[in-house]
Parts: sequence; structure tokens; C-alpha cells
Amino acid sequence: MQQHGTLPRGPNVLTALPRSAAQPAARSTAQLLALLGLFLGAVRPLPASAVPAAPAPPAGEAEMILYSGIAAMNVCVARSAGVGFDQAVAIAGETIARLIQSQHGSVISLVGSQPLSLDDLRKGAINSALLGAVEACPDQVPEAVRKDLQASLRRAMPGSGR
Repeated sequence: MQQHGTLPRGPNVLTALPRSAAQPAARSTAQLLALLGLFLGAVRPLPASAVPAAPAPPAGEAEMILYSGIAAMNVCVARSAGVGFDQAVAIAGETIARLIQSQHGSVISLVGSQPLSLDDLRKGAINSALLGAVEACPDQVPEAVRKDLQASLRRAMPGSGR
């Protein structure tokens, strides 16, 4: 019987992923801008009076790239372990949203200086997880979701030829 909180015995979960999923994915500037555009479209700052001052420095570009990669890898690992797609994405999004909330006072410098609501952080983190998963483990993302994301990227980057 498997204990709660332990990994199943057998091959390393990452070795079961496609080679590209086990390595960090390089992103072009256009892809990063599209990712940021989708993230910004999903979040709105809270009024300053609704949230106390941020206790920590805002999340910068480097942190957001790291967190997006972590969220994507969480989706890939969960899917390869048999977790349903919606649940895998929700868990990855929640993890990153809570991380930004606790470590950066819900503030992302690329978005502005005001804290974001947890719901807005979740929406942005889910978008990031989805985009990263399509790049890192496309076979783990339902075809309809891949097509929707590709269409969203084309709208976010007009004239890119994608």
C-alpha cells in the first residue's frame, strides 16, 4: 500500500515525459510577450485601499518565467501520473498563485505596483501553466485546448504569421 505523500515506485516520473518536457524550454521574445499579454489580460489590480502594502518585493520578469516553467512542469508531471487535465491545471495554477501571494505580496512588477486578487493571480497562473504545458508536453494537453491556445496566441500577436 502506498503511503500518502510518497512517489510511486518505478521509473522516475520525469524520465517518462518526452525529452523536451524534462528540459527547460527556450522561449522567444515574441512568445514571452504573448504570454505576458495573456497574463495581463487575465488580471486586474485591486484598489489600493483593499489590500495592505506588499511585505516583499514584487515578482519580476525572472521570477515570472521561473514560476511559469514550474507551473507547466507541474501539469506535465501530474498528467503523466494519470491526473485529469483540468485538475492538473487547477493545481498548478493554485500553487503558483499562492506562491506569488505569499512571496511577493500579490504584486507582479510587469503588471503594476498594486497587489492582484487571488482570483486574478489564479487566472494568470493557469494561463501560464497552459501555455507552458503546450510547449513542454503537448501530448498531455487535449487537442481542443492546444487549438484554442494557438488561436489566442495568433490574436495576441497579429502579423506574426503563427
